[in-house]
Amino acid sequence: MAIRPRNARAVCIVAALLAFAAVASSEVFFEERFGDGWETRWVKSDWKRDDGMAGEWVHTAGKWNGDPEDKGIQTSEDYRFYAISAEFLEFTNRDKTLVLQFSVKHEQKLDCGGGYIKLISGDIDQKAFSGDTPYSIMFGPDICGDNTRRVHAIFSHNGTNHLHKKDVMCMVDQLTHVYTLIVKPDATYSILIDNVQKDKGSLYEDWDILPPRKLPDTEATKPEDWVEDEYIPDPEDKKPEGYDDIPKEIPDPNALKPDNWDDEEDGEWTAPKIPNPEYHGPWKQRKMKNPDYNGKWTTPMLDNPEFVDDPYLYAYPRLKYIGIELWQVKSGTLFDNILVCDDPEYAFELTEETWGKHKDTEEAQFEQAWEKMKEEEEAEKKRQEEEEAKNDESEASEDKEESNDDAEAKIEETVSNDSKQEEAQHDEL
Repeated sequence: MAIRPRNARAVCIVAALLAFAAVASSEVFFEERFGDGWETRWVKSDWKRDDGMAGEWVHTAGKWNGDPEDKGIQTSEDYRFYAISAEFLEFTNRDKTLVLQFSVKHEQKLDCGGGYIKLISGDIDQKAFSGDTPYSIMFGPDICGDNTRRVHAIFSHNGTNHLHKKDVMCMVDQLTHVYTLIVKPDATYSILIDNVQKDKGSLYEDWDILPPRKLPDTEATKPEDWVEDEYIPDPEDKKPEGYDDIPKEIPDPNALKPDNWDDEEDGEWTAPKIPNPEYHGPWKQRKMKNPDYNGKWTTPMLDNPEFVDDPYLYAYPRLKYIGIELWQVKSGTLFDNILVCDDPEYAFELTEETWGKHKDTEEAQFEQAWEKMKEEEEAEKKRQEEEEAKNDESEASEDKEESNDDAEAKIEETVSNDSKQEEAQHDEL
């Protein structure tokens, strides 16, 4: 017999215990909120450092945020490579759900660059972590102009990286957004942005990781007697006799000849035309379901002899590192709240606790910063216009002085020539 709680307090206690049991059963493999001591957990790579092209990370909440104490790590130098990684206790997602989640904000109004992270298997040299380091999963937004604005979900299989075949639009504003990838043991997946599902499907269908199960039979042709017409004219439906003789318009039976109408001057009066209510347009024979209809013919599919199923297509045996590796023309991308776990519900709650709690305040701060930025841009534009106007006025004044100098020089030259002529005439006399 079920035990019924006697009062509301008992109900709350039972609910809390059930919730605690659900959370306790979930496993968090890695969670980073970039609090105190974050630098001891992360290793900055020396990749590109000798070339002077390695960018520096800064610990900050950003220019606009929901909580100045909720900090992440942000790219800080333009035209630089960034590579940083953290190690966690090795695990496999075989026979369990895998959740990869993080938040990212592009404060610089990113026009070309990535905001993705990588999940890495096996052992790596973190100081040498780079764009050439093999990874298991790469996930997150990638933006480049108007053509590339997608969420990458790339799975590595037998040394080959496989790109998601569907385009999932990423966020392109300058606010924080949370990206979540969920991969289940049945090889299905979900992609969420800000706790809203944007895509779902199967690793078998939405990636070319394995050869297709079926292939079209290239030798098959449609039978000559195949009927694809779903509807045919009803032979029982006959055109009514005299149907084509029904006029579109008829004289208006309610029209009256005007009292001032003069047949000799105005001609014979005829009533104006009105639509004929008996006219129903050109006759069309009624359609009926074709009893011989076979359906639309499609090429039959055959088993692909090259297909070999992998029941653990979704699984990676030695997941051990999380890494961020980017090239950025304009810096300002901020990462925070990175999570690797096996419980989508815990990931959902973490998003609400962090992003959900602060998003309204962050957006309000951004609006204020945007208005201030526009005012500064307008002031700078006005200053430049005034400076240009002063320069134009100065150039015009200089041109006028040069013109006056040229005129005076011509007058002096004319006077000098006249004087010389007078002197020559005087000498002749």
